[in-house]
Amino acid sequence: MTLPKREKNLNNTVLSSAAMWGTRVLLSIFVLLFTASLSLAHGKKHKLSKDLEGVQGGPNGPTVDVIIQFNQAPTDVQHGKVQGKGGALKRKLDVIKGAHYSVPVESLQTLADDPDIAYISPNRPVSHTSTSTVDYAPETVNAPVAWQQWSLDGTGVGVAVIDSGVTAVGDLYWWIPSNQTYGSRVVYSQNFVPGTTETSDQYGHGTHVAGIIAGAGWFSTGSNFTHTFKGIAPNANIINLRVLDQNGVGTDSSVIAAIQAAINLKSTYNIRVINLSLGRQVYESYPLDPLCQAGEAAWNAGIVVVAAAGNQGRNDSESTEGYGTIAAPGNDPYVITVGAMKTANTPTRSDDTIASYSSKGPTAFDYVVKPDIVAPGNQVISTLAPNAALLSSPTDVYLSEYSNSTTTSTSSGGNNKNNKKNTTSSLSTTVATNTISPSYMRLSGTSMATPVVSGAAVLLLQQNPNLTPDQVKARLMKTASKTFPATSTVTDPTTGIIYTDYYDIFTVGAGYLDIAAALSSNDLADASAVSPTATFDPITQSVYLVTGTSVVWGSDAVWDTSVVWGTNVFVNGTAVLWGNSVCWGSSTSDGFSVVWGTGVVWGNTTNQTTSTALSIMIDGEK
Repeated sequence: MTLPKREKNLNNTVLSSAAMWGTRVLLSIFVLLFTASLSLAHGKKHKLSKDLEGVQGGPNGPTVDVIIQFNQAPTDVQHGKVQGKGGALKRKLDVIKGAHYSVPVESLQTLADDPDIAYISPNRPVSHTSTSTVDYAPETVNAPVAWQQWSLDGTGVGVAVIDSGVTAVGDLYWWIPSNQTYGSRVVYSQNFVPGTTETSDQYGHGTHVAGIIAGAGWFSTGSNFTHTFKGIAPNANIINLRVLDQNGVGTDSSVIAAIQAAINLKSTYNIRVINLSLGRQVYESYPLDPLCQAGEAAWNAGIVVVAAAGNQGRNDSESTEGYGTIAAPGNDPYVITVGAMKTANTPTRSDDTIASYSSKGPTAFDYVVKPDIVAPGNQVISTLAPNAALLSSPTDVYLSEYSNSTTTSTSSGGNNKNNKKNTTSSLSTTVATNTISPSYMRLSGTSMATPVVSGAAVLLLQQNPNLTPDQVKARLMKTASKTFPATSTVTDPTTGIIYTDYYDIFTVGAGYLDIAAALSSNDLADASAVSPTATFDPITQSVYLVTGTSVVWGSDAVWDTSVVWGTNVFVNGTAVLWGNSVCWGSSTSDGFSVVWGTGVVWGNTTNQTTSTALSIMIDGEK
């Protein structure tokens, strides 16, 4: 992996002047950047992650599940060394030159001293990142233009949905009305959740995500429906790689194994996109994080990786106004990281605003500018998995919201693929006006915005199969709409707290996804599209975007930073972005990780932050 150089051959673009910083804040920046540089340059001296260092010194005997990354792909010799220290091999993860082991706590330091070992981290938990009005997500990002003007629908392109599983509901079937033939577009399924072989969606998140990418809208099509809920690429194929259990929880090793499988299956199913609507806390710099490294491996294999920014934009636990809360693996500069917009329940873009819960950059430890782009993610209506754990009244869609009639079908709708013809053409059996749809439900969050961008990538790749992941990313970012209000506010109905958002580079990235503009563009990036880093020059008192000479941004007028990110990319003033310790965190070596506080963001359901995130996913934001 080639990292953007920080000290030599930098293309530094001054974007804005910042307010004067106090000596303490300036010192904080240098301490943080210096610490990060040491970590990258001398990783061998700090080969145990900080969260593993905390478990050392305890009683002998307990074991811990870890991911060990080696300097070279491990052989039986390396596995034998770990086993010789009491470790047990649980899963090979060759995609990151590593493996998942269970090892005794007392062996951690000895293993870290092994010159063959590059880094050791826990097998951390990951989770989804994710109510009545009609949803206009495809219309807002101009997807119908792709369908109608270019006749693009994702045909032949495979998307790996690494999530809670995908149930092959009717909207994920292809259907030819003329000869009444049909078949599932969920073309491959594999389970990575330990203790089960089940590949269907027991939680409800993955099926919803798959529908946003590739739902055909069969069960909201017909003379009695006023709105059809289609995915962005409604004929794409889904490769279902299940990593989250019935509670929406998984681990690093499962996600890494699924990414490895997607790479191996790339040619067989023409997998061009991986969708990661999941995430966890950032614990270290991205070159050390095994989840990030797996994403980069897929990127280097020619697969576009799209990841959720996270739903921690309201997190002010460290007085950062929600800045610095991007989740992993969205903190990696290679992947496309997506924030969530609200459509205001209209098909036009002019009244759309950012969701206050959408996580903001820059990233912990590395100061990478994220998110890269924003897309509709609030109260999105998509496919419903039968008997999913997420089913509850706040997520329900009522037939009266998209039907001309207060009637419902006698069939089981989207939960029964064989009833497609009847359910898409007419309704029968009069019932109450609040009858719940058997085919769709609502969810909110950057988890829902992510598949919108994945679908857009599919359409670009169908139009031009020769595009590289960097070219797809650059094209989507450059053509994204840069028109936003100066600020927007929302009041939480439960707490009464007013949240104010500023449309700076760390909130909306390069702008609002515009599929029609992306398809109309012929610009081809001829270099890497890694996201830049932000840094502060104490001499000029200015903020810079830092890119290497081999990176496309700023290389010429076509890819100038002001073209890609717009002109008003930073917010000035002491009270918002550049105030005392805001954004840059404290002077501790942990850097931005202070924003997460003491609780683990993706912990169990008793964790307050996790409960808040679940509430956002179910209820959304008005």
